[in-house]
Amino acid sequence: MEFASVTLNRIPFMKMTGTGNDFILIDNRDLRIGKEEGRELARRACRRKMSAGADGLILIENDPETDFKWIFFNADGSEAEMCGNGARCAARFARLKGVVHKDQISFRTLAGIIMAEIIGEKVKVLMTQPHGLDTNFHIDSIKGAPRLDFINTGVPHVVWFLDSEAEIENIDVFELGRTLRYHPRFQPAGTNANFAFIRGSKNISIRTYERGVEAETLACGTGSIACALTAAARGLVEAPVEVLTRSGETLVVHFEKTSQAGKMNFSKVCLEGDAKVVYEAELWDETLRRQEGGIYV
Repeated sequence: MEFASVTLNRIPFMKMTGTGNDFILIDNRDLRIGKEEGRELARRACRRKMSAGADGLILIENDPETDFKWIFFNADGSEAEMCGNGARCAARFARLKGVVHKDQISFRTLAGIIMAEIIGEKVKVLMTQPHGLDTNFHIDSIKGAPRLDFINTGVPHVVWFLDSEAEIENIDVFELGRTLRYHPRFQPAGTNANFAFIRGSKNISIRTYERGVEAETLACGTGSIACALTAAARGLVEAPVEVLTRSGETLVVHFEKTSQAGKMNFSKVCLEGDAKVVYEAELWDETLRRQEGGIYV
C-alpha cells in the first residue's frame, strides 16, 4: 500500500506517556491521514528503534456531538476499542494543541463517549460502564489451573491473582500472557492478560500482557481498572485503589460498588494518573517507507 497522502509531507506529532504506556498523537482534524493509512502508519511509526516507537497511535478528529473523537491503533495496526492511559494522553493533547479550550471534556471512542477532567499534568477519565464480570473460574490447560477473573473495562481483560511479590516478579508474563490472550475461551476477540498481587486493602501491583502490542507493557490503564474491580468483587480491596504499574508509577482507580439480587455492579469508574509530554517532532517519510528486497518504496 502506498502512502499517497502521507509520505509526501512530514507529519507533526507529539510523543506522550501515561504511566509508561507511550503513544504517538496526531491532530488529524483535516483528515489528511485516511483510516487505512493510519493503520499502516501505526505499524511503521510504532516500531521500536526503527522509528519513533510507541505502544499505539492516536488520531484526533472532529466529532459532531463531542469535543472530538479518536481513532486508536495498537502498534500492530489493529484498532482498539479503548485504552485508559491513551485516553488521558488524548485529553491533555487536545487541550495543549487547542482542539479544546476547557478542562472538562468529552470525546468519542469505539467503546463509547469518554468524559475527562484535565488537572495540570494529570487527567481523570470517567470510563465506560464495565461489563461481562466473571469471577473465580479456572482453565485446566493453563499450568497450575489458576483461578481467574474476567471483566471488560472497554476492552477485555483476564486477571490472575498471585500470592506474593516474588511470584509477580518471577512469573513469565510473555509466555503465560500470550497463552491466555489466544486461549479459545476468549476468542474471537482475544483478551489482555493481567497478573496481580494484592498488597493491601487499597494497593495492588500488576503486570500486563497487552493484546495488539503482543508483549508486556509498562502500564495498562484498562488493565489496572480490571484488576481493581475484580479484586473488589472478591472483597479484597476498597475504592480508591492505587495500582503500582511496571513503570514504577501509580494509577488511581475510583469506583462505586453495589450488589443487587446477588449480582455485583460497578459505576462511576474513573482512572486518574499522569499524562506527560515527552517531545514534539515530525515523522519523515524515510522512516515510514516499506522495505522490499532491500529497496525502500
